[in-house]
Amino acid sequence: MKSFKYTINGNPYTVHINSVDDDIAQVEVNGTPYHVQMERPAKKKLVSVKRPQSAPVTATGAPVVTRPSSSNAKGAVKSPLPGVILTVNCKEGDMVKRGQKIMVLEAMKMENNINADHDGKIVSILVAKGDSVLEGADLVIIE
Repeated sequence: MKSFKYTINGNPYTVHINSVDDDIAQVEVNGTPYHVQMERPAKKKLVSVKRPQSAPVTATGAPVVTRPSSSNAKGAVKSPLPGVILTVNCKEGDMVKRGQKIMVLEAMKMENNINADHDGKIVSILVAKGDSVLEGADLVIIE
């Protein structure tokens, strides 16, 4: 439950949001309960999940977007900000040098090069082209 305090035209209001289901919010304003219908449904929370080996598709044939989970894997190159993977410029088994571009991430309509942060061998690629990723998500593992 979230609570907010507002002052409107000099009058104090305490608003408690008890629950939100689709476009109906159950709120309490200064102790009086209300059912509030919103113009559009509330945004869904982003859920972190690991990308399956074969990407599922919807009934329309569109790929299901997955988001790699954050972990503390040793040698993991992490996403610096949330975005969409545009290209993957490496494959498992490749040897990379520190600073070498390994993928491109689009965030806020800008293309961002994701570079290897140390020399080593690509052991695992955890994302694919078109995946949405959260900030801090593991992208590749370099040993």
